[in-house]
Amino acid sequence: MNVSLSSWFVILLALLAANLPFFNERLFALIPLKFRTESQAVFKPVWVRLLELLALYALVGAVAYVLEANIGNTFTQRWEFYAVTGCMFLVLAYPGYVLRYLKKHR
Repeated sequence: MNVSLSSWFVILLALLAANLPFFNERLFALIPLKFRTESQAVFKPVWVRLLELLALYALVGAVAYVLEANIGNTFTQRWEFYAVTGCMFLVLAYPGYVLRYLKKHR
């Protein structure tokens, strides 16, 4: 896989992974949760969504690292890299957050 294709793959994977916690009520879209409201509807709390978002950020980072290692030498990263990519991951998660919490469901 060349550099351009792997870069676009990581960006698309990050976009999908960042919005995954907001579009379903299961953990990682696989594991059903037992949280219930007064009306007995199943829901996923915000703190679970944030932990899932953090785990998916680490997963996308691991995939990106493997792709970088297959292309050539990997570069060492400092805290600035993780701060910027973490903020970018949160920006990519914004559409899912808006649809889940800010849009009025009629």
